[in-house]
Amino acid sequence: MEPVIVHIDGAARGNHGPAAFAFVIQSPGQPPVEEHGKLGDTTNNIAEYTALLRALEKAATLSLKHLHVHSDSELLVKQMNGEYRVKNADLKELYDQAQELLDEFQHVKITHVRRENNKRADQLCNIALDGDKPKAATKPRKEASHAKSDPAAVRDDCLVCLESARQSWIANDPRAPSAAQVWEQLWSVLEEGGVLKKK
Repeated sequence: MEPVIVHIDGAARGNHGPAAFAFVIQSPGQPPVEEHGKLGDTTNNIAEYTALLRALEKAATLSLKHLHVHSDSELLVKQMNGEYRVKNADLKELYDQAQELLDEFQHVKITHVRRENNKRADQLCNIALDGDKPKAATKPRKEASHAKSDPAAVRDDCLVCLESARQSWIANDPRAPSAAQVWEQLWSVLEEGGVLKKK
């Protein structure tokens, strides 16, 4: 049986920061099922996992049985496929929920794709966060892949993440990320920027 293609995406600005999720479910010969929404302030990785959970929940209500999920989060894909352990407690809770949902289906494949191959889900995230504002002006996280391979751009992303955490800690913000959450985000930035490569 031909699998149903699912594209997912999550985004957070500031980490913690305003976040959103989106997914697109494309069954053969059917119009796509799309959903997107805001999540409040959270981390990028939690937004990515939320997108996966919402997509799996929707696919289950549609009685779909064979899925091929596409995500541009290499961290999520490797964790869901057992290549990486999930050390962060908040992510572990979402990971466990996702693994439980997989039992609703006969077969689910989760694959990492480049951002340019995840355009519609990315666009829906931007719509949730910004309405109809131009994507390029509002979401630097989703720049073209050649820009993300620039070491200076990766460094800037890491510094933004660290500075945001520092400010939250100084202010004793109850929503401030833990050191583990900051590390998860830095790892994701380094991976997606090509600094850490799969052997």
